[in-house]
Amino acid sequence: MKRKIKSGGGWPAILYTLKKSRQVGGIWKMYRALRSKNACKTCALGMGGQRGGMVNELGHFPEVCKKSLQAMAGDMQGAIKESFWKTYSIEQLRKFSPRQLETSGRLTQPLLLRKGEQYYRPISWEEAFRRITEKLLAVSADETFFYFSGRSSNEAGFLLQLFARLYGTNNVNNCSYYCHQASGVGLTSSLGTGTATVMLEDLDRCDCVFLIGGNPSSNHPRMMTSLMNVRRRGGQVIVINPVVEVGLVNFKIPSDVRSLLFGSKIASLYIQPDIGGDLALLTGIAKRIVELQAHDQDYLSRFTNGSDDILVHLSELHWDEIEMKSGVSRADIDEVAACYAKSKRAIFSWTMGITHHDFGVQNVQAISNLALLRGMVGRPGCGLMPIRGHSNIQGIGSVGVTPQLKEAIFRNLVEKYHVQLPVTPGRDTLECIHGAESGELKVALCLGGNLYGSNPDADFAERALSNLELLVYLNTSLNTGHARGIGKETIILPVLARDEEPHSTTQESMFNFIRLSDGGSPRITGPRSEVEIIATLGEQVTHGRSSNRDESPIHWESLRKTRNIRTMIGNVVPGFEKMLTIDEDQKEFHISNRTIHQPKFPTSDGRARMHIHELPDLKRADGRIRIMTVRSEGQFNTVVYEEGDLYRGQTRRDVILLNPDDIVRLGLKGVQRVAVFNETGRLDNIGVSSFPEIKAGNALMYYPEANVLVPRLVDPLSRTPAFKGILVQIESM
Repeated sequence: MKRKIKSGGGWPAILYTLKKSRQVGGIWKMYRALRSKNACKTCALGMGGQRGGMVNELGHFPEVCKKSLQAMAGDMQGAIKESFWKTYSIEQLRKFSPRQLETSGRLTQPLLLRKGEQYYRPISWEEAFRRITEKLLAVSADETFFYFSGRSSNEAGFLLQLFARLYGTNNVNNCSYYCHQASGVGLTSSLGTGTATVMLEDLDRCDCVFLIGGNPSSNHPRMMTSLMNVRRRGGQVIVINPVVEVGLVNFKIPSDVRSLLFGSKIASLYIQPDIGGDLALLTGIAKRIVELQAHDQDYLSRFTNGSDDILVHLSELHWDEIEMKSGVSRADIDEVAACYAKSKRAIFSWTMGITHHDFGVQNVQAISNLALLRGMVGRPGCGLMPIRGHSNIQGIGSVGVTPQLKEAIFRNLVEKYHVQLPVTPGRDTLECIHGAESGELKVALCLGGNLYGSNPDADFAERALSNLELLVYLNTSLNTGHARGIGKETIILPVLARDEEPHSTTQESMFNFIRLSDGGSPRITGPRSEVEIIATLGEQVTHGRSSNRDESPIHWESLRKTRNIRTMIGNVVPGFEKMLTIDEDQKEFHISNRTIHQPKFPTSDGRARMHIHELPDLKRADGRIRIMTVRSEGQFNTVVYEEGDLYRGQTRRDVILLNPDDIVRLGLKGVQRVAVFNETGRLDNIGVSSFPEIKAGNALMYYPEANVLVPRLVDPLSRTPAFKGILVQIESM
């Protein structure tokens, strides 16, 4: 299907808003839901909290996007009828598309599926808790693992990781291992902090934004307002992406009349490297900056380590190698460098086009190198900004959802609450999947998300999860994991959405800002609060281990109230001290010691570190092509809201998007359906879509369906899988 639109956003977004509003009872009902004092349910680009929905951290109104609308509509859908579970067998559910599962309705009853049975059956909450408790008491703690999505609150995340550690395991991990873990590791190794060095207001001060390996026009639409304003101020937006995304060329922001009517130019310069060519490209830009003598030698000498070695390394690199390994011409690299050299305040932003490689940490370090080279870290209006996906994925990590607790959190928990905590290394997310496959791990509890759908090598993930003796999911609606990621016994617990919680909760934006959500009233009968469920399990397991509940240093009954959890967080998590008073003063806050507006870094010596890298060789064998898995305009993470991809002109998801030259080169001209395969897996009956916007030699397929082709190849430093740069073969059917 040919593209029919020439810009992102605009009237199609407005019409879609009206359509989704009608589905849930009208525009006023949708508006009231979006305006409730709760943080946005989708991306982490700070919005919501006590200032109300549709308001960002700076108080700007209206701030809303298609993603937040889709998520809200999903939570406002009606309940799944009990007859559903007698109608659809597990084999039938496996034939549902991700969208069909999501739109089946809200989960309202605990569900049980046992090995050999063909249907989920509703069970009581009492039976669900009994089964989970009995199994946890029957296995050793290190035979279990706990997985968290970024959908949950800080309070639920903190409470569940605390339960897991008191239970005795450090097999505690979150979905960032499959997305931005490389950002955290790369930034920490360079700057001593694993999060953004900027605040939202810094985007209003900069004159240049690098947008690398990301597509916020689809995945983080609220960022488009900031990019539009950069261009209106006369600034530059430099986009680096193997695909020319229409929304990054021109975007019509519905809340801005001028933009809505006439459109807004976004990219001032658009560069298309090969998939995986970013490291060579970034290094080439750095080399050219030094050749132009545009680097800040005084800054490098005073505030960094390793700069002398970097300068020597750059001088010795040959341009032929840089061009070959990046897929970008010397002329284009020179143009990017010239733009950057003129900038006074530059911000570097990126998403999973950078992190989803087996050298993802090196990619992030190279971005940091380029920023440090001109002193663009440590001043207002400039810095580094990983664009986080889910609205609290950063907060989940901050409050302790990592295999090993940070030393300060560990020490504070032990000293202030007199608890005993495990000191084992713990397993990361993919290690837990391997442990399930080997039989070493027997029980898993997943707080939100879609662990199956997030995994590389989907066939392996299905086999691994099927080995678990018990797999417990806490979700609001169905996803592919409930159909394919099932254990010998699977229990689904229905939970309340964020704006239905009985008590207030907090979330952390990608700008290190803590937002306060008020919760609200349940829309349907049946689901329970995540915090209530975790506290109940904590109490029952503790009681099962000892007949004297007073022996436990943690009083689980009191932790059913989120304000008591916030007191614990404020006491043990550095930077979160204002949690202690947030219920009284209602003041949202930035976490201390993260934003870097002075060239003093939270490293052992206060200096940033620069890194040297060997450039990866991206040669491909004849007959193969390199693909990257991507999300469509109609989805958020693994959740698919619409089958089509409006911005790329696609009506289906079972397609491979190829440059017309590759269609001819591979002998696929006129071919309608193909098989796409490699040593990891195979997808049959895939449509061929001619897509000139992808650079020749590269191709796109949709995540998570294409995870069948993604090998279990990870970045050794961050353990983030390489969902990009996958070599495949294509044959006609």
